[in-house]
Amino acid sequence: MAPIAESELILNADGSVYHLRLQPEELAPVIIVVGDPGRVPEISKYFDQIEMKRQNREIVTHTGRIGNHRLTVLSTGMGTDNLDIVMNELDALVNIDLVRREPLTEQKSLKIIRLGTSGALQADIPVDSFVMSTYGIGMDGLLYFYADNEKVTDKRLGDAFVLHTSWNKNLPGIYAVKASESFMQQIGDDFIKGMTLTAPGFYGPQGRVLRMPLAYPQLNELIETFRYQGTRIANFEMETSALYGLGRMLGHETLTVCAIVANRVSRTYSKDAHFAVDKLVQIVLRKLTE
Repeated sequence: MAPIAESELILNADGSVYHLRLQPEELAPVIIVVGDPGRVPEISKYFDQIEMKRQNREIVTHTGRIGNHRLTVLSTGMGTDNLDIVMNELDALVNIDLVRREPLTEQKSLKIIRLGTSGALQADIPVDSFVMSTYGIGMDGLLYFYADNEKVTDKRLGDAFVLHTSWNKNLPGIYAVKASESFMQQIGDDFIKGMTLTAPGFYGPQGRVLRMPLAYPQLNELIETFRYQGTRIANFEMETSALYGLGRMLGHETLTVCAIVANRVSRTYSKDAHFAVDKLVQIVLRKLTE
């Protein structure tokens, strides 16, 4: 097999991967990803020891330990386009020989959990509650750029969503990917569970109106009433479908748990979103290190 070209796998002068600026030894086997760079130190402050801090653009990385458990917390920025960068480069760190530019014979599997904020799409999911994403449904079309995506997607779920919403052919293709079953079991049952819809934007794609009218103003109402095998769509956010899709294609375990900071149906917003996120962080860190 020919080495991966320099234009395809870009490395910095010190041999670190291009965007993350990390070396393989600086990455822990369990990774917490967040959108906001400012949330990284709010998580690593609970570490017993911080081994490494790094920042490049919006990507901030801290690696450290809680007891005998080694963890990395890393900010991705917002959107599935950023997740495409982060997931590919995290995988390169553990599954590609960066010197020889060749995939390693023995592939490693990371555990990657996203701690995010999101808006509830059901009236009975209150702000400051926590949702575990059983599926990520992508409205962004990212996974269709990769071959064999059908091996990891739930086509029946995707087709059912398209039919229910009368999904317009001019919009990106829908795909749906399930969370890691074992990871869901590890983190536990202390959360509301439901499917998560990943949008390619914050305003129009999530049905928000400021000065521009929506092309599909009834879409959110259709989303709220969608059911698949007794499960409903619980929340809207911007990263989970890429995390689940790319993670499963690359052989990693992935999971998203979000603090609900807004309810889109009741049009309410958290009075103290920082407190809710901090509570979620402490719960998940305990689950990861028990």
